[in-house]
Amino acid sequence: FTQMVNLPIDYSDKPVTPFGGMAIMKRFLDQVGIREKLGSLDLPSPGSNRGYRSEQIIESFWLNVWTSASRYVHCNWLREDAVIQDIFGFKSMPSQSTYSRFFGKFSQARNNAVFPELQQWFFDQINIGPVTVDFDSTVITREGKQEGAALGYNPNRRGRNSHHPLLAFVGETKMVANAWLRPGNTAASSNCEAFMDETFEQSLGGQQVGLVRADSGFYTEKILNCLEARALNYIIAVRCYPNIKRSIYGLKDWVEICDGIDVCEFIHQSAQKGAKPRRHFVVRKRIERRPEAGGKLLFEDLPEYRYSSYVTNLELPVVQIWNLYNGRADCENRIKELKQDFGLESFCLKDFWATEASFRWIMVAYNLMMLFQHAGLNQGRTRTLKTLKSQCFAIGAWTSDHARKTVLKLSLPRKKRPWMDSIVRNIEQLTFPIQFSNA
Repeated sequence: FTQMVNLPIDYSDKPVTPFGGMAIMKRFLDQVGIREKLGSLDLPSPGSNRGYRSEQIIESFWLNVWTSASRYVHCNWLREDAVIQDIFGFKSMPSQSTYSRFFGKFSQARNNAVFPELQQWFFDQINIGPVTVDFDSTVITREGKQEGAALGYNPNRRGRNSHHPLLAFVGETKMVANAWLRPGNTAASSNCEAFMDETFEQSLGGQQVGLVRADSGFYTEKILNCLEARALNYIIAVRCYPNIKRSIYGLKDWVEICDGIDVCEFIHQSAQKGAKPRRHFVVRKRIERRPEAGGKLLFEDLPEYRYSSYVTNLELPVVQIWNLYNGRADCENRIKELKQDFGLESFCLKDFWATEASFRWIMVAYNLMMLFQHAGLNQGRTRTLKTLKSQCFAIGAWTSDHARKTVLKLSLPRKKRPWMDSIVRNIEQLTFPIQFSNA
């Protein structure tokens, strides 16, 4: 038994930061050259000669997000952290109101001009080969009466106002290719054709798209025609409308691919005028053998099965196509991390386009962190921001004058110092475009 002893408390004026590991993120941003790219964009100008430059406001906003801020009021925390400001070369950091005013200067036209160009530049920095693009939508509940917040599909908080954004991910890199904010009462497929046009022509303008995957909200004749007009391969989940259910109910040639899972394919033509016959396939899971498998109960007289159906223009075997589609499930993990670790649900302003601007800057912050993991840590598995903070960034640090230079002192155990040195070397030795393997 050890007696509990309360240590005496004393105070020090010595500046110390809990985020000394952000020094490696600063080196990474310098190496990538994102600040120079920001300077070439049509960003709002400061209102006075004493105002913060746009590049610093954006970089400071990212820094707040990376160090746990999840709403604008949290962005005042780092204003008292003198060491962080020394690391990034800031004389001071913007306040909560500065961020609000800055994002309030973004309009629809400015958002459409800035972010596709920035995303295209970002993906030009990497070399990956043909990419898989995953389209998805999500629901962001709003507590107030912000512009665009409206009643719509909200499975978790029914009857509450929300926004209903569209997102596009690159499957091989787990990065965001494009993102739009939409009103909460918008249908899943609304504006999808325009969103896809911007994604393929601008955000991924220099990339070859090998495959497109999407959930059932994107199963419309217009979207399928749009993809076929671009000669793109696709796999899209199917909404089980009554005519689809009838086709599935009449299927006989089921093939068992593993215990409790059968597949079958069929040709279906939508009832819409001018619709084309397309290749569909369905996956049937026996609940008794696969109690946690996804899918829907479609038929009252067949309660032992759950079904999932898809449409595709690939000519591969059905099992291979289904396995290709299953990789899309990682989108949900990306969206969950954006909401929980990057504050995607909480950075909200009264003006709709200002909210979309902060929403899309968060996506860039997310992409930079994913690229940092690949280029700096040089490890196969992906960590969440929460894990990165505990392993890399949450390191006590202070500055010290040594040999007429200011030196950053990191409080790091000896056995971990070679690992930190290796990250710094990886960043300093970066060459562009950064190589990604999509094997």
